[in-house]
Amino acid sequence: MAQHTRMAALMLRRSLAGAAKSAPAVSPSALPRHLPSCCFLASGRRGLNTDATRATPLKTKPPLPGKNSGKFCGTKHDMVHFKASPNQHPLDIKKMNDATPEEVEKYGHRGVPHPIWTEEEVHSVVQTHVEPSTFTDRFALASVKAARWGFDTFSLYRFGKITKNKVLNRAIFLETVAGVPGMTAGMLRHLKSLRSMNHDHGWIHTLLEEAENERMHLLTFIQLKKPDLYFRMCVLAAQGIFMNAFFVAYMISPNFCHRFVGYLEEEAVHTYESILDHIDNGELKEFGKEPAPTIAVDYWRMPADATMRDLFLAVRADEANHRDVNHTFATLPSDAEVSHFFDHMGKPIKKVEAA
Repeated sequence: MAQHTRMAALMLRRSLAGAAKSAPAVSPSALPRHLPSCCFLASGRRGLNTDATRATPLKTKPPLPGKNSGKFCGTKHDMVHFKASPNQHPLDIKKMNDATPEEVEKYGHRGVPHPIWTEEEVHSVVQTHVEPSTFTDRFALASVKAARWGFDTFSLYRFGKITKNKVLNRAIFLETVAGVPGMTAGMLRHLKSLRSMNHDHGWIHTLLEEAENERMHLLTFIQLKKPDLYFRMCVLAAQGIFMNAFFVAYMISPNFCHRFVGYLEEEAVHTYESILDHIDNGELKEFGKEPAPTIAVDYWRMPADATMRDLFLAVRADEANHRDVNHTFATLPSDAEVSHFFDHMGKPIKKVEAA
């Protein structure tokens, strides 16, 4: 049976080859320019396949809004696919060319969305405090207070007058620490999602957006001061200790970690509030009038003549957002759906403030 099959296949190939040889030869240069290259047969002598019928395109279903259209819709999406993002791909993979104004407004110049604050929002930030109600909350608050006292003491921030150099040292060091929790927690939840083969319900991308936002704070402040070797070694030591401690703590109690970050962000809001007070009423008036770095103007979409005071207002609003998000996460079970808590730019929806 197998031998008959092989002989039939051989005879079919020979008959096709004979048909191709008997077809009239046509020079490719003599063909109309609109004919595609697929019209030529891959035989020993190229000839036009005049017997081929015109291919009829398959009928496809129209794209469903929010599913495969690539357009912005009301459905909450945590992240944009790399081919739909405005970022340049490292391998120069062609991107989608049908970006809508809504997508540009949503993602800006980067694939990771972040809040763009209005003038009213940056001036309406208030200092808040969540009173600890459990032992875990009290331990988290005590840990943050101890960390702040230690930094303020050993960095001499709490002694003498507040200067531009002190402010930049504090801001740079603070942001190297603040960028760790979001990335660590996001990584652990990502691994858990892979192991359990389940959705993460919006936690991962919210945490990664927070980490990226804190990193942009750091990249902004280092435009104003380049840390020396001693400063960098302190950052290396602090990052090594804090990252590993937070990693272990998050595996044991995610609620404690989010409460810890919530209190940490309370202190960050207090820090930037104090800096703004010194700009308005104290020793930092001239510093507040300096132009904001170009990276800050682009990232927060501030006016071209934005000042350092405008920058600190935007950073304070970011930290207040992280404060509220983490205090909210600390009250939720780990499998709660959180994507509907935030709008498409990462701003908390008003109704969540009571959560």
